[in-house]
Amino acid sequence: MNLKQNKALYFFVLPGLILYSIFFIYPTLSAIFYSLTDWDGLTADYNFVGVENYINIFTNDSIFVKAFSNNIKFMLFVVIFQTAFSLLFAIYLVKNTKTNVFLRALYFFPTILSSVSVAFIWSFIYDPNLGILNTILGKLNLEVLSQNWLGDQDIAIFSIAVVQVWMHTGQMLIIFVAGLQNIPEDLYEVAKIEGASRWQSFRFVTWPMVAPAATIVVAYTTIQSFKAFDLIYAMTRGGPNYSTEILATFIYSTAFRSFKFGYASAASVIFMIVIAIITIIQFKVLRSDRVNN
Repeated sequence: MNLKQNKALYFFVLPGLILYSIFFIYPTLSAIFYSLTDWDGLTADYNFVGVENYINIFTNDSIFVKAFSNNIKFMLFVVIFQTAFSLLFAIYLVKNTKTNVFLRALYFFPTILSSVSVAFIWSFIYDPNLGILNTILGKLNLEVLSQNWLGDQDIAIFSIAVVQVWMHTGQMLIIFVAGLQNIPEDLYEVAKIEGASRWQSFRFVTWPMVAPAATIVVAYTTIQSFKAFDLIYAMTRGGPNYSTEILATFIYSTAFRSFKFGYASAASVIFMIVIAIITIIQFKVLRSDRVNN
């Protein structure tokens, strides 16, 4: 039986389609529409300005360029280190022993905390005067490494990226553990018989088999890094001097501080396109690597 034979089956799809239309298709189309206007978000009046908002974003808005650059730095740092750490921990915690199960739960715990709570905890850790991080460095006679972690424009975005990695590594670890546990032990036994080293076993057995999980982790981590609004806003509000401004905080500030909803909608459309392009590229790269293996 298929949809052509029994049209009543369409009704099973209808509820999901309605919800998808209300919460995704309609808001997306609305954003595209308002991006072509100068709507202020407060009144019913607006004027069509065409692509003027987009032109201004790309040619006259240095803050948007700064936010985009920060977002790319933040994304690359988080994707590289979060993926690497989660895979490394998963390899060592793949067996279902009591200790490993406990450690998995421990590493997963930060994920269930609210981003605002995590932001307040790490803001205290990073405090240049009373923070535990600089205090520990002082106790170890490493005062030279002490920093104003959130006040230095050169390192602030990376300091927050460390928090993002700490918060979500345990979540990605679980995905990798699931992927690793599906690898047949026979493959490792054959590799051992053939004289493969641990690195060769990882390169030619583990990685190709865990590639589907890696694709999910990388894509999800990328989206997370672009949506880290609450963490960044609670820790620095985009400062100092826009050094931690990302696209999400830029859109929020433009819409709810400057009341340029049309302009913010244009930035949102660009935001959506950027995430889509990066995700597609990642899927293609990981898929091609998987095929080559």
